[in-house]
Amino acid sequence: MSENPQVKAILEHIETRERELADQAGQFRVRIEELTRQLGELDAESENLRITRKTLLALPLPSPATGPDRPGIPDHPAYQQILTALADAGRPMRARDLCQALDLPILPKNTEGIRSKLKRLVSLKFPHDHGQRMFTLRG
Repeated sequence: MSENPQVKAILEHIETRERELADQAGQFRVRIEELTRQLGELDAESENLRITRKTLLALPLPSPATGPDRPGIPDHPAYQQILTALADAGRPMRARDLCQALDLPILPKNTEGIRSKLKRLVSLKFPHDHGQRMFTLRG
């Protein structure tokens, strides 16, 4: 090394800076390896999705004849509430009993509304009408 103190200070500064740059380069290499791994995972998942899409598009559509034997429950939540109340009761119920189970006031408009929904459900083969306006779920 040089005996000149100014040159010695500059050389030490250069060595320090070289170590800092080597450390930063090492950190960047580690980050590049991690990003490369993550990119590989994303590419693999993307390829899996492409294959899944291709497979699904190649499947034939089901024929309408393979559908359920009975139509589904109507979309309105009241029908599901009625069926739930019938299932919970486990016994034949009248429209008035269902109004009570559903916390509806016992008024003609409510009982008639429940009764009409029950009749629709009976036509869809969900509850069973025992006559005398008594309904239970089909067992």
